[in-house]
Amino acid sequence: MISNKLQCKKSLNDFCKKTILTTLSLLVLLNVSSYAKTIDDSVDHIGLATMMIYDARYKKAKEELDLVDKKSPKFDAANYYTVLGVYNSKLTNTKEAIEAYKKAIEATKTKEFLAPKVITQEKYLFSIASSKKEENTTPKFDTEAKRQDKIEQLYMYLTQEYYKLKDYKNTVDSLQNAGERGKSRAGLYTLRAECYYKQAKHSETFTALNEGIKRFPDDSKLLKQKFYYFADLKLYQAAIDASKVYMDKVGVSSKEYVALAQMLIGANQIDSAIALLEEAKLMFAKDAKIGILLGHMYLKKDMKNTTAHLFEESSYYDKQYLKDAVEMNRRAGNNLHALYLNTQNIDKVEKLKQKIAIYLNAGEYRKIIGLQKALKRYKMLDDENLRYALAYSYYSVGDYENSESHLKYISDSELFSKATVIRKNIEKCTNDSMECL
Repeated sequence: MISNKLQCKKSLNDFCKKTILTTLSLLVLLNVSSYAKTIDDSVDHIGLATMMIYDARYKKAKEELDLVDKKSPKFDAANYYTVLGVYNSKLTNTKEAIEAYKKAIEATKTKEFLAPKVITQEKYLFSIASSKKEENTTPKFDTEAKRQDKIEQLYMYLTQEYYKLKDYKNTVDSLQNAGERGKSRAGLYTLRAECYYKQAKHSETFTALNEGIKRFPDDSKLLKQKFYYFADLKLYQAAIDASKVYMDKVGVSSKEYVALAQMLIGANQIDSAIALLEEAKLMFAKDAKIGILLGHMYLKKDMKNTTAHLFEESSYYDKQYLKDAVEMNRRAGNNLHALYLNTQNIDKVEKLKQKIAIYLNAGEYRKIIGLQKALKRYKMLDDENLRYALAYSYYSVGDYENSESHLKYISDSELFSKATVIRKNIEKCTNDSMECL
């Protein structure tokens, strides 16, 4: 009996222990669950999404944004849509980014901005004992200034997105709405001008550039852009004037003169290009490229002797132009001077080629024949033009056999046609010597 009672008591105790443990477990679980819910409500998902975007963890950022409770009384729509806009911008979802930024702007207009908490230092005994009244140096928080600053920043974000879509009108409008932020850098004025120019609003283009130049007088890029627009509109004198203002600011450079001259040449403004290059040549007498470019302009006017002189002058400062000087003197009929310049050429193959061209020009066929050994030595007869020149020289002095010996190697279609004419003439001369008198 006693044993049964003890057993029963023991069972009851075990049951009680189990019941108590179960109850405690439930209470713990309930408390943990309640605590977890409290923690979850306090998680800054928008802040975490911002950090994820910064670390380029875009998938995780989207997961955090999806966890934001938009129905919560603490929901910060302005901040949420700003971060959502940045997220879409990073993923080049441009249209979605624009929509998000627009919502952020509207939310910012009604958002309540709170002054940041000011952390005050503890006062020590000596400061308490001081009779001097402590002044409050904390600046007054300007809610509207803060709101305006946020809105302007959002319009700057919109500017970037609209430009990606080549929506130039809304790009400019966003810049205007960005207030002082949209005017804070010279590059923003070049952006304005570019957008106006893309819309063929040329008056607004130059107004934007002029405003930028006035606001940022030390920035030369605005002047350079002005020059390019004038050039593109074929306003060449205005382009030249703008270019000179630009060069005065950055320092006169021969490269800038050459670039400007090439622009005029491309527009077939030969006289203007010559005038500009003559001016440049006075300033940069030793710049070979200016002389060569100027020479080419005079050649367009068929002024071969002037061109020959300019090419030779340029060759004094840069030997790579020596062959051009030789060739131009040959074309101008200055054969003796061309031969003189040719003697200065250290490239033996090029020198021999030009010498043959000069002798052909002067009708000195026997001198060409005299160069046959040199042509063979440098393996230059593989060039069919030179072989044809040698064949023609033999034909011209009446040595038909040697002429034929070289003509048979001609395979080039154009030269072959000429060789055929020579062969027919040789045949006529052979049949009737009176034909070749």
